[in-house]
Amino acid sequence: MAKKKKKELKNIKKHHRVNRILLGPLERPAIAWLVEHMPHWVTPDHLTFLGLFASILIGVSYYLTNFDKNFLWLVNLGFFLNWFGDSLDGNLARYRKIERPRYGFFIDHTIDTISEVIIFGSIGLSPYVDLNLALLALVGYQCMANLVYITTSVRGEFKISYGSFGPTEVRAIAILANTLIFFIGNPQFTLPVLNQPVMLYNLIVMVLIFLLFFFFTYTTITQGIKLERKDRKKWLKKLQKSKENELAE
Repeated sequence: MAKKKKKELKNIKKHHRVNRILLGPLERPAIAWLVEHMPHWVTPDHLTFLGLFASILIGVSYYLTNFDKNFLWLVNLGFFLNWFGDSLDGNLARYRKIERPRYGFFIDHTIDTISEVIIFGSIGLSPYVDLNLALLALVGYQCMANLVYITTSVRGEFKISYGSFGPTEVRAIAILANTLIFFIGNPQFTLPVLNQPVMLYNLIVMVLIFLLFFFFTYTTITQGIKLERKDRKKWLKKLQKSKENELAE
């Protein structure tokens, strides 16, 4: 019985990646070139912890924008380093054929969670974004992250892009938003729906929150329906076979 149940969940070593993102045509060749030319002494673990260090840099820099907006450039550097470490660690391991599937999956996504808490929390501690909105965005991002891990377990598909958006696009939006805020400030807009002024960076985060919860809700419902139909088909087939065996006896 235990063996049958074990087969219902996909082997983490055999999952396939789905990353159809908007910036893919630029990112994929860049990553391929970088892993090919990476110094031999650089390991996937180095890159993973570079990503964590970059998250801490982002967090500290966002907080320091309370005193000087020039720290937004340090935030942008942190986002680039975070992309560099997070995008290259697994790719470097696969290129060198030194994968450690279970360890890599565990440590990479554990550190991703820590990084996400630091980044979203620090955005809310900056003078540009309301803390409640930043924390709501963190909840939405964690919902999507959990959906990725659950889908990997039940379907063997590690899908990190939804609607052509993935972590790379989120970083790019953050960098563009920081650059825009640096040059034009954080102007207020009055939205007819809310009938109250909303700062530009808050508006950007609100759009992100909407997208995160939309993709989470839509994917949960559609994938749930597909999985239920698939399992029902198996269950009916098993029930039919059981009835046929009873009649034969």
